Amino acid sequence: MIRLLSVGVALGALIAGTTAQAQSRRVQVTPYIEVGQVLDADLNNGDVLTYSTIAAGIDVAASTARVTGQLSYRYERRISWDDDIGDDDIHTGLARVSAHVARGLTLEAGGIATRTRSDIRGAAPGVLVGNVDNISQVYAVYAGPSYATRVGPVAVNASYQAGYTKVESPSFTAVPPGQPRLDYYDDSFGQVAGISAGVQPGQILPVGLTASGGWEREDSGQLDGRYEGWRARGDVLAPISPYVALTGGVGYERIETSSRSALTDAAGAPVVDRDGRFVTNDASPRQIAYRTDGVYYDAGVVWRPNRRTSAEAHVGKRYGSLSYTGLLTYQASEHVGFAADVYDSVTTFGRQLRTGLSNLPTNFISTRDAFTQQFNGCVFSTSGSTPGGCLNDVFQSISTASYRARGADAVLSVTRGRSIYGGGVGYANRKLFNRQSVAGVTLYGIEDESYYGQLFFNRTLTPVSTVDANLFVNYYESGLAQSLGVWSYGGTASYGHSFGRLTTTASAGVYAFDTGDVDTTWSAQALLAARYSF
Repeated sequence: MIRLLSVGVALGALIAGTTAQAQSRRVQVTPYIEVGQVLDADLNNGDVLTYSTIAAGIDVAASTARVTGQLSYRYERRISWDDDIGDDDIHTGLARVSAHVARGLTLEAGGIATRTRSDIRGAAPGVLVGNVDNISQVYAVYAGPSYATRVGPVAVNASYQAGYTKVESPSFTAVPPGQPRLDYYDDSFGQVAGISAGVQPGQILPVGLTASGGWEREDSGQLDGRYEGWRARGDVLAPISPYVALTGGVGYERIETSSRSALTDAAGAPVVDRDGRFVTNDASPRQIAYRTDGVYYDAGVVWRPNRRTSAEAHVGKRYGSLSYTGLLTYQASEHVGFAADVYDSVTTFGRQLRTGLSNLPTNFISTRDAFTQQFNGCVFSTSGSTPGGCLNDVFQSISTASYRARGADAVLSVTRGRSIYGGGVGYANRKLFNRQSVAGVTLYGIEDESYYGQLFFNRTLTPVSTVDANLFVNYYESGLAQSLGVWSYGGTASYGHSFGRLTTTASAGVYAFDTGDVDTTWSAQALLAARYSF
């Protein structure tokens, strides 16, 4: 899987770079190697461990008339000095590319490799240094075409996307004793297709009309999970002023999620494989975890006072209850942007990750300090039109169940002279759908939630020196009985100095997490590294 991801992302970057070079020289490719020394100190008991790192990576950025995209990928090998830490392989990367290959035809692709929390009840490390508990390595890729054309006054759009997600089994979860054992996510393959046709207000009628339809399917390896959905709807857009319009829509959708039961032993306990995942009972019937089949509708308002500001809000009936969605974007200037959204959907971990990945900008900030550059939280851009996005709602934990995801995110990114700063904040709620496929584990109807915030600052001091700083805070609530909320918070800072192709970095960080009445766990980290760029 690691080789597949590396080859796929590298191939995509190579294709994008080759296409871009044929059009323009605005393509930057920077491979590098890096060596470093890390110190990790447990401030509660005084334990200190240290290890060395050897890393190789590549940064690619393309911005041409036809291709925009960026790739940042890093492979790191940890070398222990003693038995306190294992020799690990760490993969971290993010890729986003958009290529206009022909008139009306666009290809979009993306990929991510990161490490993130597995069990929402377990440890919540904020700085992934040393032996971190409750962490899984995650990979995801997606790609697909979209086509837009006009047939007279009618605008026609069609799209297709396929993607794959893989999660490795987690490290020790540090879940308190007495809690039920949850399953570990494995992998999934998903497809999404959609089509729409519409006319603008005043072209045929005083109001705008749009008809759309879509299909989604995901098959998961764990317990033979499946998600499938169909939808069709029509929308009306009625302007009431040059800046305000009312909108409404009605549609029909059918969504069904299902899985098979886990194999159990003579005592009724679930059988697990060598990676700790439940073994599927292939002879068991498929169990429906969630199903909706019927009409849904919503109404809202759209406000666009100028080219820089756009806002819309919708309320309606969907998934058997009230549903609220909205979007706000504000581009103060070319390098200052703000975006916020309110979302509500029935989804899965794999689908939500690939959707979040596709919503990230094609140019992003990847030069933050070595401790928090993990791409498992908010990702920022220097462009005011696409300030960034957050993946915290996906990565609050990794669930094998389908769920209804509701929440809100907001990001701000500002570039002022030699300084870049901003932040992200959000709330995520998931209502889990999982029938009793495992004896003693019932997740159906349980709601977990998280709150998160992140601030960053980067300053170019001189042409050869920079400083970075980051602050973060997270709170997780699982909703399971006898499970307490988990706090995670901390900060990091780094200083970099370049000597031609050689860049040296000194970083320091501190983080803490606590659960209920248990004493807060504090730790501190330090890193010295030297990178040579080719």
